Amino acid sequence: MEILSKNNVRSHPNIMTTLELIKPITWFPPMWAFLCGAVSTGLIQFENLGYILLGIILSGPVVCGMSQAANDWCDRHVDAINEPNRPIPSGRMPERWGLGIAIAMSILSLLIGWFLGTWGFIATITAVICAWLYSAEPFRFKKSGIFGPFLVGICYEGLPWFTGAAVLSIGIPSIKTIIVAFLYAVGAFGIMTLNDFKAIEGDKQMGVNSLPVVLGAKSAAKLACVVMIIPQILVVWFLFNWNLFLYSFFVIMSLGFQIAAMKKLLKDPAQFAPWYNRTGITLYVFGMMVSAIALGSGAEII
Repeated sequence: MEILSKNNVRSHPNIMTTLELIKPITWFPPMWAFLCGAVSTGLIQFENLGYILLGIILSGPVVCGMSQAANDWCDRHVDAINEPNRPIPSGRMPERWGLGIAIAMSILSLLIGWFLGTWGFIATITAVICAWLYSAEPFRFKKSGIFGPFLVGICYEGLPWFTGAAVLSIGIPSIKTIIVAFLYAVGAFGIMTLNDFKAIEGDKQMGVNSLPVVLGAKSAAKLACVVMIIPQILVVWFLFNWNLFLYSFFVIMSLGFQIAAMKKLLKDPAQFAPWYNRTGITLYVFGMMVSAIALGSGAEII
């Protein structure tokens, strides 16, 4: 049985509570994006595996975990409404510990990023800064239904992809890689918007102007779908024009299944947003890897 103080707050968190704070379920997107970036270079070799593994750990458990800790600490008042069982509002994680973990992991992120070369380090600095800008006052970009999801999309998909490509390229990635990474990052705006559906009530009370709050569930879901579809159409167009015909076919096929899933989502966005995050987003990240393999292969397939 968990022993709490007289104020119903633990003096220090246990390991499981700390793990809950940094939300392992959120680590996958940046880890996958970093791997896509590495694959897109076509330079994956045995001697590079150490850098790839270090980059994946940095992108997921460290930087993303840090951003979740920072967000939970900054969101402790909102979570008391939306998710009172989260570590901090429930009292299982003292506030000072939540903040301390976020700061310590920020420092750890920079230390690890230093070993990934100049561009890897620059990307890590950018990610850490953006994480705090998103969550912390007085900036708190999370309050904006436009800048918040866009910033998270860039940091979850575009920046890790760029970092993975830059680390293996030992320099700025190719323009093709940057284009595709940016398009998938823009599309992630829609994913982040759907993620806001779970916090509508608390966001309303705390002045967080997410798109589901500002536009309503139905309109926000429609906008999210459009923003996910258009960048993928552009990816297909670019792959086709780069003579990567077979790969463009697989991406458009993935997009077709996503659109079918979106039809169900739009029937009741509040109810089906979690379902879509398990199905449609899986198809989205499949297209990311297909595009990365296409760039890495450099093959002109007819």
